[in-house]
Amino acid sequence: MLVLVTGGARSGKSSFAEAYTAKLGERGLYIATAQAYDDEMKARIGLHRLQREETGFEWTTIEEPLLLTEALQSFNSKKENKETDKAAILVDCLTLWLSNWLLKVEHMPDMEQLLRAKLDELAAVCQSVSSQGKHLILVTNEVGYGLVPEYKLGRQFRDLSGTMNRVLASVADQVFLVTSGIPVELTSLRYKM
Repeated sequence: MLVLVTGGARSGKSSFAEAYTAKLGERGLYIATAQAYDDEMKARIGLHRLQREETGFEWTTIEEPLLLTEALQSFNSKKENKETDKAAILVDCLTLWLSNWLLKVEHMPDMEQLLRAKLDELAAVCQSVSSQGKHLILVTNEVGYGLVPEYKLGRQFRDLSGTMNRVLASVADQVFLVTSGIPVELTSLRYKM
C-alpha cells in the first residue's frame, strides 16, 4: 500500500506517519532525507531519532539525501530478508529530497527537465514497491498555500513540490492531510467532484 502524508511545517505529519507506519508493519525502515549542515539541524535530527526510539517500535534508519529511488529499489525484491520482512517503509521527507536535488542541479541548463524525470522515476518506483505488497509511507510538505516566492529558485521549488505531490497523490492508495495535528483522509474525496 502506498500512503502519502502531507501538511504544513510543524503540522504533526511526521508524528502521524510514524504512528501509522507502526500500525502497518512489525518494524519500520525509516529513510531520512535531511542533511545536517549546522548544529541546529543536527540537534533536530537527533531529537527525531530519540523520539522514534522511545516509542518501543523497532526502527532501522537509513540516511539517503539524494539516492532515494535507488534505496527504495533495493527493498523491491520479491525475496524477503531480515531487513524488509514484515517492515513498513517510511520516507521523511520528500520535500527535503527534492530540495537536495534542486540545489545539486540548479545551475544545469536542463535542470527542470532533469528534476521532472526524477519525479517520474520516484512515482514509478513507489508504485512498484507497493505492488510487491510492501507498505510505503511518504511524508511531504504542502508548500503551495503561501505567497509566491520572490526568487526564481523558490518559485521553481514550489512548482516542482506541487507537481511531485500531485503525481504521488494520484498513484497513492491513501492520502492524508495533517493540519494542527489532526489527520484528514482525502482519498475518499478524490472522485466526488
